[in-house]
Amino acid sequence: MNNLQVVIDAGHGGSDSGAVSSSGVREKDLTLMISQYMYEEFQKRGVPVTLIRNTDETISPTERVQRVLAAYGDNPNVVIISNHINAAGSDIQGAEGAEVIYALRDNDNLASNILTALGNAGQKMRKVYQRRYPSDTSKDYYFMHRNTGSQTHPVIVEYGFIDNPEDLAKIQANYKEYVDAVVNAVIATANGETISSEMSGNTYTVKSGDSLWSIANKYNTSVSELKSLNNLNSNNLQVGQILILPGEQSNNEDNTYTVKSGDSLWSIANKYNTSVSELKSLNNLSSDVLQIGQVLKLPSNDNLTGNTYTVKSGDSLWSIANKYNTSVNELKSLNNLSSDILQIGQFLKLPSNNKLYIVKSGDSLWNIANRYNTTVNTLKNLNNLSSNSLTIGQELILP
Repeated sequence: MNNLQVVIDAGHGGSDSGAVSSSGVREKDLTLMISQYMYEEFQKRGVPVTLIRNTDETISPTERVQRVLAAYGDNPNVVIISNHINAAGSDIQGAEGAEVIYALRDNDNLASNILTALGNAGQKMRKVYQRRYPSDTSKDYYFMHRNTGSQTHPVIVEYGFIDNPEDLAKIQANYKEYVDAVVNAVIATANGETISSEMSGNTYTVKSGDSLWSIANKYNTSVSELKSLNNLNSNNLQVGQILILPGEQSNNEDNTYTVKSGDSLWSIANKYNTSVSELKSLNNLSSDVLQIGQVLKLPSNDNLTGNTYTVKSGDSLWSIANKYNTSVNELKSLNNLSSDILQIGQFLKLPSNNKLYIVKSGDSLWNIANRYNTTVNTLKNLNNLSSNSLTIGQELILP
């Protein structure tokens, strides 16, 4: 999708209100608000873009498709984004989260990137899928997929559920962040990039009998932090629900941090043992305002902590002390801890005779040994390694 061109369809309009919430919020109004902001954001990024509906007007399916194809024709550079708000009805109570539906003629790259980006922006990710016409399964169910040529790339984005008051409130409060996520995902896909989920490897799937308190207790965090991370307005959980867990969010290879919902400069500075002023100076920030998805540089320490350790799931002061030949009391004294409770992602100072190195891309045992005036065999013996293989992010004790 080089020479990207975008067509934005604000779903419904005029006499077709779309779904309506119990409080009277209409889908057609939300989709227009979302689409108008999306149009502005693509323009800011220099992407040719057309908005099919800019007012509250009734458009038939035939006219809608004609406007879509009239914008840039049927060609492989065109991405069509049809914005909608879902409704579960009485059959599924409390449904929430985003879905992306893509055409039978496409792979799921664009749809998956969009859904992942929405998840990174704080919305629950439900699924990406295709839907076939019941009487002819070779055809798409939705006319926006079925009738918009053979080379364009149409997606229907459902941002959440209008008949779930909590999900509706999230959409109304965060629609700009969601739109930014979609815009970034479309551009990334056009450039051949894949959006990585910030949730990967750091999530928990709710099981029967779970509560926020039991999960928080299990992973050394708090109920309030779990609620903040997952944008929860209540303590209610559903079996199968995916929760983001607190953890290290810096990218070990480039020493950066990606801003999430609920972050502030103060919370990030506190987490990574730096100051707000240092973060602002390092990132040329003139204010404390952050954007979800924004990448911040962190103070560099060459990934050699020298005498620090990052707490991981399952760690305790006893296990860390045992690993690094020290005592719980010494760790508590060195880190001014008044209790044995730890937070995932927390930095702990280690006694100065224990040095820790975090493996980066391109590292080998030989170059690490050479850098720190030791030998490969010494490193292998000290870390109980049976081979010379290393993985990025692996922690090595140095002599």
